[in-house]
Amino acid sequence: MFNSIIERFATKSPVTVMVQALLERLLNPELLDAWFEGVRDKQYTRIILFSSLVSMMLQVVCRVRGSVHAAYTASELKVSRVAVYDKLKQMELTTSQELVRHISTEATTIVQELGAAHQPLVPGYRVKIVDGNCIESTHHRLGVLRETTAAPLPGKSLVVFDPALELIIDLFPCEDGHAQERSLLNGVLQTVEMDDLWLADRNFCVVSFLLGVASRKAFFVIRQHQQTPYTPLAELKEMGQTESGTLYEQPVSITDGQTTLHLRRIVLKLNTPTRQGETELGLFTNLPPTVADAATVAQLYRTRWRIETGFQKLEAYLHSEINTLGYPKAALFSFALAVVAFNIYAIVMAAIRAAHPQIEVEEEVSDYYIAQEISATRNGMLIAIPEADWCLFSQVSTPVFCQMLLYLARQINFRHFKKHKRGPKKKPKPKTQFVGKPHVSTAKLLAQNKQK
Repeated sequence: MFNSIIERFATKSPVTVMVQALLERLLNPELLDAWFEGVRDKQYTRIILFSSLVSMMLQVVCRVRGSVHAAYTASELKVSRVAVYDKLKQMELTTSQELVRHISTEATTIVQELGAAHQPLVPGYRVKIVDGNCIESTHHRLGVLRETTAAPLPGKSLVVFDPALELIIDLFPCEDGHAQERSLLNGVLQTVEMDDLWLADRNFCVVSFLLGVASRKAFFVIRQHQQTPYTPLAELKEMGQTESGTLYEQPVSITDGQTTLHLRRIVLKLNTPTRQGETELGLFTNLPPTVADAATVAQLYRTRWRIETGFQKLEAYLHSEINTLGYPKAALFSFALAVVAFNIYAIVMAAIRAAHPQIEVEEEVSDYYIAQEISATRNGMLIAIPEADWCLFSQVSTPVFCQMLLYLARQINFRHFKKHKRGPKKKPKPKTQFVGKPHVSTAKLLAQNKQK
């Protein structure tokens, strides 16, 4: 299917070829620069191409280079380091947001063509999970930060995750690290479509948002916030038992003074209190009982953990929060690129699922080992294979490209990527020996243990 050099890598390290093929197709320099010209506002291209900046920053985000400076040094950019940082600190938030949307749209097309999308959690509805992500504090490199000991926050964002596609489909960035998550909900509301089903934590339980979602003929399952006003229309009625506790339901209404919305309030009285000491969990939903009973609604809310898993992967396998980038726009741009890399990896996993339907990929394949394989092989592969040879992947049609991905996925030797599940953690023994001693000799302790 490929030339002899690519075919050799396809046999030995197919996941690495898949990643590079996706980068060539989704982030092709010529196509990316043309896209940038269509979405930019005040920014312009003089010497540094947008595609060159993306390529350099992906080196950092994907942990190929340890810092922005290291990536700049290894790049072929013929501009000063200061010029690169100036470009990053002025990156428009709309560009970061639209880049995530652009790549997620392309990724959605590929995943659907592969036939790798999961069955919808609720038939007839597209589930979308929204959650906030606060970028970690940065170094005190900027002049305005050098006289404060407080941790400087470069921004935050709302992230929208589609569990059927396992893709992050939208991003709402904000430069103010102190901003309330709910202050970004107006932007989210503009993207709500008919028959969406939004899942969210209690931070998003805002009357205006709930009314806005319902007015767009969409639906929600959102945890009740204690300060959200509602009017009970009947007493709680017991609906049965679950593993976690007893379920209750009651009809309620919420209003903003002009519009009134009738909802179902699902309450789970927990057998075991949460870590915060809470003994019950309340959910608001406008799903009809014929679509989802109380137990189904409670189970739906539990799937919200999938976005938390996505955040864990961003943190574990990607350098999603570069704490040397103090300027908010630069920090948010790097986070957007981490989301892009996350979606590219999600396509790889989708192709593996489609090529090996008999394997429970999420249960048996290690993300860690795949990430290690890509990191260890990619640079050598790019040296061995001429740049022109990769153009094939950006020129073929989507169906043909997906057939290439499936061909590569079928070459994978799962023995190299088998997930090793650990048993339950044992409680650590209390360390009472040698209290007050700064150090001990390991060799002496081993020798003493032998004599026992």
